Amino acid sequence: MVETPALGTGRGATLHTTAEAHSYLTAALHDGLQAAGPEAAIANVTGTVVNVLGDHQAHLKPGALVGEERQFSVSGFFMLSADRSNVVMIGSQNFPTEQYRLTVKSDYAHPGQVVESGKPLILENTDDDAGFRQILKTSRMGSSIYAPMLWQGQVLGMLICGAQARYTYRPIDLEILEQFAEVALALWLASGGPDNLDEILGQSRPN
Repeated sequence: MVETPALGTGRGATLHTTAEAHSYLTAALHDGLQAAGPEAAIANVTGTVVNVLGDHQAHLKPGALVGEERQFSVSGFFMLSADRSNVVMIGSQNFPTEQYRLTVKSDYAHPGQVVESGKPLILENTDDDAGFRQILKTSRMGSSIYAPMLWQGQVLGMLICGAQARYTYRPIDLEILEQFAEVALALWLASGGPDNLDEILGQSRPN
């Protein structure tokens, strides 16, 4: 797995308000509009949130990491298949190579909860949630957030982030993630993502 630097190491200040995220949102939108294709467009969003969201000092707090755990973060989009039976990962950041195009049932665990409810979700410490299921093959995330992508009242997918350290993500991070999900939805629709999903899922992993 390609790991990001530990949160708080050379990644700028921790965001505390939605206003502080404005420049990142604008940049993700601008770069996404220049991208070649739907997945590349929304990958600008995951490439941003995986680096800027979260408490950048969370991994330094007692109990945040256990044993040989070390801080890193992942992000991606779970998009619903055409028949809505599965969600498939696209635009992922820092997932293992063998989990490229990770696919799970659309009613599975917390992604399934977001599909059903259409509401955002935060697990500040996944240890506290008996329903949490490990999706990342290589390790269990200690903190995670989920923001649905809604179009005309229907869930098309969701933007997710996970981090190894417990309590990495705070309610303000979920608020900001929801804004990034809206940017991603605009990019996805504008670039023809829904009409080209099958083609996107059939593409091989880039080198």
